[in-house]
Formats: sequence, structure tokens, C-alpha cells
Amino acid sequence: MGEDTVGYRVVDGHNDVLLRVYEELLEGSEDEPAIPGGDVGSFLEGRDGHVDLPRALDGGLAAGFFAAFVSNDLDPDSLDLSAVDFDAGDVPPPVDPAVAARATRAQLALLSRWAAADDRFRIVDSIADFDACLAGDCVGAIPHVEGAGGIAADLSNLDVLVDAGLRSVGLVWSRPNAFARGVPFVHGSTPDHGPGLTDAGRTLVRACNDRGLIVDCAHLNAAGVRDVLAETEHPPVVSHAGVHEICPSSRNLTDGQLRAIADRDGIVGLTFATRFLHPDGDDDRDLPLSTLLDHLDHAVDVAGVEHVGLGSDFDGATVLSSVEDVAGLPGLFDAIEARGYSRRECVLLAHGNWRRVLAATWGD
Repeated sequence: MGEDTVGYRVVDGHNDVLLRVYEELLEGSEDEPAIPGGDVGSFLEGRDGHVDLPRALDGGLAAGFFAAFVSNDLDPDSLDLSAVDFDAGDVPPPVDPAVAARATRAQLALLSRWAAADDRFRIVDSIADFDACLAGDCVGAIPHVEGAGGIAADLSNLDVLVDAGLRSVGLVWSRPNAFARGVPFVHGSTPDHGPGLTDAGRTLVRACNDRGLIVDCAHLNAAGVRDVLAETEHPPVVSHAGVHEICPSSRNLTDGQLRAIADRDGIVGLTFATRFLHPDGDDDRDLPLSTLLDHLDHAVDVAGVEHVGLGSDFDGATVLSSVEDVAGLPGLFDAIEARGYSRRECVLLAHGNWRRVLAATWGD
């Protein structure tokens, strides 16, 4: 770690470690794991993949959005994903709501188990918690749901999830649900796929505003993003995405979207997923780190440095080998500084911008 980067505390807008540990606990079991009182999995001691507590501490991770995500693979009645032609623009069907609700609760319960088992890990419920993570030698988890499949269409279980710690809601993954349409994974395409929010989706955005929940537009189509910007009272968030001008994937943000999010004082977390960084859409982990820095430069040029952060997609995608995992964050900031970013700008990118958005949504 370079001398000037000592002291950076990093906030990451998205990881999928909850799903990976949940899948690990399911292996060899016919039933869902009894997580509230059972095995806590491998996160605290070390595991394969991109994120665990020892490496997060080594990498200076102050806090991250830990996503509960319900893969179609968790739904025994869902279409086999091997039958989905993602490259052709096909998307999986929605997950059964009952399956999604159970899996979401179980994944969020893992966070409570980890926090109870190790005082170096804590759940972030407020700005005071967030600031304690920035100041201390611990890792904070902001409980998040990606895809909102576990939220009932009538929102009847939303408060149950909030009581379980939920602080952030991603409206869609790249499949439809009761609230909105996700974009397909298509290279050489814009995010303009399908209609905007449903009536239930608009109601969910308002309900999130009322409860101080982050509204995350990652994976949302263009019409849906416009609807969120029109509906929400709080700064909009795109937790993990790349720049469409460099990598023209439907998953990435156009310059118009970057400006619109900045105009509302929101934030975009830049992904480390190579498929959404590579100009040709290749899933190449040996893609040069300079390509990620090109995305950073472009996002900063268009949206301003105050509206950009990190959103790795650790444990959810192929990430750059030059970063490798969460322990690689200090080296990334060495490279960002070498690009000419000042100490003040790096602090904003590392955590300052995320703090502003969280404070505006949660209250100081």
C-alpha cells in the first residue's frame, strides 16, 4: 500500500457473499439451513471467493452492501438457467414469491449470526453505525436485497424485513418481477428494454422513502430508472454498473443516466465485473486495470467526482485479476492516485460519497 493511501476506509456498493455462503450451507441438505441458530458458514474464518472477514479487514473495507439475492437455482420449480440464452437477450422467469421470501429472510439472518459471533463485524443500521465502521477496525454490513423477489407484491412483509435489518432495496435483477423490468445481459445494446415501474413498483419506491430505505436502480431498465427518479424523494443509487460509452452493454449507464443521477445528488458504484468493463463485453479476468480506471475517468467527467463510488459485485461476477478480491482494494487506490486523483477525491470515491447519500436517506 502506498504511503498516501494509508487510512483509506472503503465502502463497496455490492457483494453477493450472502448468496454464496447460503448455497454452501445448502449443499448436501434436503432442507433449508436453520441459519438463525445454526452454522454461520465460512465467512468469518476464510473461504474461497472474493469476500470474507479476514480479507475484508486486510483490504480496509469499512462497510459494504451485503445483498440477499434469490437465484432461480434456489427455486426447484424454476426454469433451469442452462436453458436461458442470456447472450440472445433472454431473461429468467420470476422466482416463486414464497421461495424468495424464505431465502431472503435466511440470508439476512446470516448477517445477525456473523455480528453475534465476531465483534469485528457489525450490521449498519444508522449513520452512527456507519461512522463507527469508518473510524474503527471493523467491517460493517448494510443489509440489502437485490431483485426484491422476497418482498411481497402487496408489501405485506416489507416491515418484517425492515425489522430484520433491511436498509436498502434493489428493485430488480435482470428478470421481471411484480415491481419492474430488469435489463437483459446484451452487449451492443442500450438499457432501453421494456416498460417502466408497475403500480406496485411505484408504491414500493414510496414505501422505501417512508422507511428511509435506499432505492437501488442497478439492473433496472431505462424507463424504470426514469420512473424512480420521478418518484423518489431521496438521492438515487445505482449500486454496481459500468459506463455504457466504453462498454455498450444494456447493464451499463448511458451518459444521460449518469447526468440524471448526478442532478439528483445520487451515486453510481462502479463495478469490477469484467463483462461490463471490457469494450467488447468479454468476460476476461486479465483485462487491464487501466480499463476500470477509464470507466472511472469517464464517470467522473460526466457525473462529477462527488457522484461516483465503488460497487464491486464481488462473489457475483468475474472480477479483474489485478484486484482479485476484497484484499486488493488498497492496490486499486494506489492506481487511482497514480491516475492523478487527489487525496480528497480518493476519500470521496472510497466512502465520502456513499456517506452523503446514506445520510440524506437515513438522516444524520
